[in-house]
Amino acid sequence: MQQRDKLFINGKWVSPHGAGLIDVIHSTTEAVMGRIPEGSTRDAEDAIQAARAAFDGWSGTPPAVRADYIRKIAEGLKARTEELAQLIAGEVGMPIKLARAIQVGGPVYNWGQAAKLLEGFDFEEEVGNSLVVREPVGVVAAITPWNYPLNQITLKVAPALAAGCTVVLKPSEVAPLNAFVLAEVIEAAGLPPGVFNLVTGYGPVVGEVLASHPEVDMVSFTGSTRAGKRVSELASQTVKRVALELGGKSASVVLDDADLPAAVKGTINACFLNSGQTCSAHTRMLVPRGRYDEVKALAAKVVESFTVGDPLQETTRLGPLISAVQKERVTGYIRRGLEEGAELVAGGPDAPAGLEKGFFVKPTVLGNVEPRATVAQEEIFGPVLSIICYDTEEDAVRIANDSIYGLGGGVWAGDEARAIRVARRIRTGQVDINGGPFNMQAPFGGYKQSGNGREAGKYGLEEFLEYKALQLRKPA
Repeated sequence: MQQRDKLFINGKWVSPHGAGLIDVIHSTTEAVMGRIPEGSTRDAEDAIQAARAAFDGWSGTPPAVRADYIRKIAEGLKARTEELAQLIAGEVGMPIKLARAIQVGGPVYNWGQAAKLLEGFDFEEEVGNSLVVREPVGVVAAITPWNYPLNQITLKVAPALAAGCTVVLKPSEVAPLNAFVLAEVIEAAGLPPGVFNLVTGYGPVVGEVLASHPEVDMVSFTGSTRAGKRVSELASQTVKRVALELGGKSASVVLDDADLPAAVKGTINACFLNSGQTCSAHTRMLVPRGRYDEVKALAAKVVESFTVGDPLQETTRLGPLISAVQKERVTGYIRRGLEEGAELVAGGPDAPAGLEKGFFVKPTVLGNVEPRATVAQEEIFGPVLSIICYDTEEDAVRIANDSIYGLGGGVWAGDEARAIRVARRIRTGQVDINGGPFNMQAPFGGYKQSGNGREAGKYGLEEFLEYKALQLRKPA
């Protein structure tokens, strides 16, 4: 068991002001796998003051020097890949093979990418008689979720540091142990004191201080839409910049000329990744009404290939959910879907055979779901796919857009030009065309109540920069 009793503030591991500890629960065994400090208001304030004091020095550090520090952090994380993969597989439940590639490989790449971006990024340009410069926004509060813990930390902290900002990180208390490893790596890289600070604790305590404090210039938050609204409300009192990456209810639109087996398999893979605990998961599959029976049979067959079990076993394709609360939430939605008239194509609300211990849920497909049904409108955050029938292409676009969310999605068609034409009409931040792979240099973020702002690539770096125009007097 990992016992963490200190916070990382101003370049040192310090004892928190309070004595409270938070248990971290293993998603497979349900045992306590670690404990972390329950940070207080004073701890958050200390971290903010440290970040403020460090800002002038760090923001004035040449980009090439910042890039060197960031590259060291990438190397340090890479050296601890297996430790981090095992840790996150336990915290979150993602199968170990995927945890290595996605939960650790992604962050290592993105730290390296942040350093690389600095090599060619133009921080200033001449526009007429103005010199337009890009400057760091200031002290950044990063509040991150539990589903891709290290990756979501990385997509905020790495570009913020690259931009010249200083950071206070509050990771999710549900999957926080990986953040302590990152802090150790940052300490070993020799980052100046106060540039990066780690405070763990609960959102209503630490998070509220970070979102409301007048010395914080920007809040970057990933989590639920409900919590994102609260962050925006608090931040508005000091007119901070706010970047939000919130919920999703993404539609995979399968057009009538699509390769049906590929579309069904691709959609289910995009729905079940990380046991469905993915904000951009394709949880609504829209199919032509006349092809429903065919789709249903294909879906049932694909689900059979998802081996549910211990995420540390190399053969496991679907691990547990992160917590008892999440398991209860997801099985409740499955029951609700059936009560509202959906057909059970695969899975169901009962625990998988032989897996009564651990937060396991059967991979589930619900068929003939009405577009306005609860399971078609609300984010479930589990391995649950709703199949929705449509009559025309126009109908499919309307249903896809009939959501408060707009984060991800997909379009499958025999004709790529047709798929792109339909994708342009879907109000969402990212659309996969015929299963196009995730691109870590493309902008990631949402429309509508999925949030605002973008992460990843140069777009993520730009989020942490302000424009300043210097009006120059030109010679006569």
